[in-house]
Amino acid sequence: MTGQPAAAAHDPPAPVIVLVRPQLGENVGAAARAMLNFGLTDLRLIQPQCGWPNVKAVQAASGATEVLNRLSVLERLEDAASDLHRVYATTARARDLPKPVVTAAQVAREARAALQKGEGVGILFGPERTGLSNDDLIYADALVSIPVNPDFFSLNLAQAVLLVAY
Repeated sequence: MTGQPAAAAHDPPAPVIVLVRPQLGENVGAAARAMLNFGLTDLRLIQPQCGWPNVKAVQAASGATEVLNRLSVLERLEDAASDLHRVYATTARARDLPKPVVTAAQVAREARAALQKGEGVGILFGPERTGLSNDDLIYADALVSIPVNPDFFSLNLAQAVLLVAY
């Protein structure tokens, strides 16, 4: 499916998860599974390197087909963010960018307030091998930092989605 799905009338407002250039179908499926555990159903893929549709994603989703069936595949990050009022980007690396750095808990509070005002909120996650580029971060209002071991800050893509979704 391509394009942006319309939200179902019964869905409470929730953040959009945007996976930028995901490399492994398994991670897309596991991210969908993590999302549905926390009631998130709007997944957007930007240039999936794993191809779409992807059998391994369906297998890894373990029944989270609701998310996979609704997802959008887009070519440009700006298209995925065009209907969002507030965008957060996850990154493990320190960046010299004039953007605030917030915790996942702060994102949850800010996102809830924005969603209650009818604003769209998105959270960006980068490719497994490299994370988001500085060009990707242009679309973010703030950077999300998860406090992990500074000597080993490599999270699996689906793990990162799970932590932020929680």
